[in-house]
Amino acid sequence: MLTLNNAIDLLQEFAEAHPFPDAPPELYEPCSYILSLGGKRLRPALAVMAAELTGGDPRQALHIGWAVELFHNFSLIHDDIMDAAPLRRGQPTVHTKWSLTTGILSGDVMLIFAYRHLAAIERESAIPAVLRVFNRVATGVCEGQQFDINFESRAEVSIEEYIRMIELKTAVLLGGALEMGALATGASAEDAAHLYDFGRLAGIAFQIQDDLLDTYGDPATFGKQVGGDIIQNKKTLLVLKTLETAPANDVEALSYLLSTNHTMDNDEKVAAVRAIFDRNGIPAIIEEEKKKYETMAFAALDLVNAPQERKMVLRSMIDALLHRQK
Repeated sequence: MLTLNNAIDLLQEFAEAHPFPDAPPELYEPCSYILSLGGKRLRPALAVMAAELTGGDPRQALHIGWAVELFHNFSLIHDDIMDAAPLRRGQPTVHTKWSLTTGILSGDVMLIFAYRHLAAIERESAIPAVLRVFNRVATGVCEGQQFDINFESRAEVSIEEYIRMIELKTAVLLGGALEMGALATGASAEDAAHLYDFGRLAGIAFQIQDDLLDTYGDPATFGKQVGGDIIQNKKTLLVLKTLETAPANDVEALSYLLSTNHTMDNDEKVAAVRAIFDRNGIPAIIEEEKKKYETMAFAALDLVNAPQERKMVLRSMIDALLHRQK
């Protein structure tokens, strides 16, 4: 069974064999640039690993894996435009390095190339099913992004709404990558659906872990500013659970800190919010919530009709990601 690194190596070879055209460079250089900035490439690797897990040749899922990677990076280019973000992984964002118009157009063409790869998979009979999955999860990602934007201007967001948002924005693409990878090599619809559920549920747990790390991660290993969500007044699961369970004085204090009325600097604000979380036992509560989705994810993986040793490779990889410290 391929490891994560094995799958990433196959994808890198595939990417080098399928570069973007040279002209017009103003359109395609930004596409290559965003792909060069790094990232885990977890989503495309899952597509390739799912193909092998269900008994197929992992190379049959390379077009799918690369389509997923192109779609993911297309969404990052457009997300950065919507957020007016100057940096992506420590480097200038596409719209900053080139222009807003270039960011929109280069993102668009990446999405088109994603569809071209999906239409090029070896098992032609699987193309309709794969396209249905891709369209479903791509629509979900857009819906999740809109929900996230809506939450910024809403005074109240329920925990159920937040979980649904991260499911759409983050988790469905993980599940869809697994589902499409399995379908590409002729796996049954039932096994593909179980793999989708595995990825979707693991993706929710992954995002909950990210919420925890953003507030409690080690600055030396986390890779970005710890407390960034607090500084940006984001309604993360930690905030929503505090608002739901904490006594009135702490709810009032947290609401004040996440408003624009206070005069604290960022370090003081992060420390004050963390103190509220700590005295209400919020980290432990969120950890239990993460474990709930982790347990359901592995239960879905257990239902897949595949050799146990192959499933253990995937299980160990996801387990490591859900307990990462960066």
